[in-house]
Amino acid sequence: MADEINNQEVQPEFHIQRVYTKDVSFEAPNTPHIFQKEWQPDVKLDMDTKTSILADSVYEVVLTLTVTCKLETETAFLCEVQQAGIFSIGNLPEPQLAHCLAAFCPNILFPYAREAVANLVSKGSFPQLNLAPVNFDALFAQHMAQAQQATAEA
Repeated sequence: MADEINNQEVQPEFHIQRVYTKDVSFEAPNTPHIFQKEWQPDVKLDMDTKTSILADSVYEVVLTLTVTCKLETETAFLCEVQQAGIFSIGNLPEPQLAHCLAAFCPNILFPYAREAVANLVSKGSFPQLNLAPVNFDALFAQHMAQAQQATAEA
């Protein structure tokens, strides 16, 4: 029996404990006169992720989306959403854990953050804003390639 336990592969573990909104901010500093302008917006999306260890094999991942919408030089609105999740992740080697925290978890959080942004923009009386999907795997691969290049140059 002990041999059976020793021969079994340790399986990776992944559980979503909680998904929640950590912080929300919406500003429309130039209303109401911004509504009288022709709607030709310049929309900029900034993203960031942060990870913290809460306990052994328990992590909080926070995805921050900041959307800035301008008409010419005036800000129509600024919307920031911090969507967070608590994840139990066990039995993963370091490279796969890093990928899980930087790409897989943000992939789970993004639809929630996108919906929160869309709702805030709509409640601000602006035209519907649907953020395009984001390929967090590609962003992680790009980040790792840049880190390797920086290490090679140093």
